[in-house]
Amino acid sequence: MSFSSVLTNLVVPLNLCIALLIVSVLLHMVRWRKLAAFVALLGVAWALFWSLPASSLWAGGRLEQYYGYSPPEALPPAEAIVVLGGNTAGGRENWFLPYDPQTAETRTEAAAKLFHARRAPLIVVSGAALDGSVSEAQTMARALVRAGVPESAIILETNSHNTRENAVFSSELLKEKGVSRVLLVTSALHMPRAMAVFTKQGVHPIAAPAPPQIVVPQNPDFSFWLPDLRSFEASRSIIKEYVGMLVYWIRGWI
Repeated sequence: MSFSSVLTNLVVPLNLCIALLIVSVLLHMVRWRKLAAFVALLGVAWALFWSLPASSLWAGGRLEQYYGYSPPEALPPAEAIVVLGGNTAGGRENWFLPYDPQTAETRTEAAAKLFHARRAPLIVVSGAALDGSVSEAQTMARALVRAGVPESAIILETNSHNTRENAVFSSELLKEKGVSRVLLVTSALHMPRAMAVFTKQGVHPIAAPAPPQIVVPQNPDFSFWLPDLRSFEASRSIIKEYVGMLVYWIRGWI
């Protein structure tokens, strides 16, 4: 497990809350009652903060808005489209609403729209096998073919397990074909880190994120300040991005 994964798991609200409560109990047993109460309060406050929709909209929405969404026709042409693995079966329209396959848009669907809008003649799908023998790249390639993209226009990169490897291995394939200007497709939340790491590899990426998902729903009953299970569960993805950017910056990858 990578350092960034360990750090992410450590600060995930539920994990950190449980860990701090255990520490609080131990401190109470050795009669450090004031410190024990402070540690317990800190754990509960961390979990409560990330259960509020307002927190996701502030922290996650900030990342999504860094590279704004544009429809395919509004984006400039490039030499290739690069699609990053991850959440290939997701793409829910809004994090605060139940999943609806009719309104969901995956990264591969976003890439197919770019291809059909003649934004680029090639699509590179990037991602190794996470479970089993079928890579994310193969899964995305099949989805693209179903969306009407010819197999001859698809290039598979099947060795990468994280965003940096996406950039390293994809850039090698792109350089072999003399390609430097690409439309980069990933989730809006992931786009700031992806853009930074691809730029570091000497690629000239143009952000082409899937539509933002951390947005206020058109629901009169929606509350910014009422704890919500979906917000609590989504916090892991938001925290992962901030931790990832910190670790990538420390290692000089961005």
